[in-house]
Amino acid sequence: MVDELSLRLVPDALWEIVAPLIPPFVARPQGGGSAPADDRAVFTAIVYVLTSGCAWRHLPPSFGVTVPTAHRRFSAWVRDGVFEKLHREVLDRLGSAGELDWTAAILDAASVRAKKGGSLTGPSPVDRGKKGSKIHVLSETNGIPLVVGVTGANTHDSTMLQPLVAAIPAVKSRRGPRRRKPGRLRADKGYDYDIHRRWLRERGIVPRIARRGIERNDRLGRYRWKIERTIAGLTGYRRMTIRYERHGEHFAGFLHLAAALTCFKKLPT
Repeated sequence: MVDELSLRLVPDALWEIVAPLIPPFVARPQGGGSAPADDRAVFTAIVYVLTSGCAWRHLPPSFGVTVPTAHRRFSAWVRDGVFEKLHREVLDRLGSAGELDWTAAILDAASVRAKKGGSLTGPSPVDRGKKGSKIHVLSETNGIPLVVGVTGANTHDSTMLQPLVAAIPAVKSRRGPRRRKPGRLRADKGYDYDIHRRWLRERGIVPRIARRGIERNDRLGRYRWKIERTIAGLTGYRRMTIRYERHGEHFAGFLHLAAALTCFKKLPT
């Protein structure tokens, strides 16, 4: 029986997308052990941790999943790329419904503090050198996230432009072949390097990168607010506000899940 809270966190429409992506349970070769936990209950518990920001040890028992099981299954699903696959599956559905605008893509980043350090962290230049991570987001014209990534907080934004653009998945379209190339790329002055402009043009993408000392910030703001709104939405999932994971891939897993849920909310009902 799925209770009201669980149904709000993981509605039936979302679970229909998630269920085929979950790796099948593999029994221990030696046999024995307890019965496998229900996949939907585990996924719901993970969404609760992402949404509420609670520590794993404070996971309510009402979900019917023990803390070790929830964390172990989360780690396994991160290794299997379940949350990245979920993000791409939802993007496919948005594309098929004609909900993605490929006129332009927008790129930006934001830093978060890493309480326990770990991989994919570095001294933050905006937080007195404390350990932190940087969230990178590339969205389509209206702010729907197409690609997300995590680096150390001391990584310069510009170094992620090419990897993020190259990582745009081939997304289904309402008509015709899959799309993975926006018409333009908008970015702020932190990405103002000619090497990036040349790289984009070689791929048929028109660069719309603000130039240092030339273009004013208020002019860029006509478009930037959309990606800022997207990043605010992603960090609105409380587990993304401050990083507690020692393993960078776990924090990235939560980010991919947050992006997938953000996209899911844009699906037409």
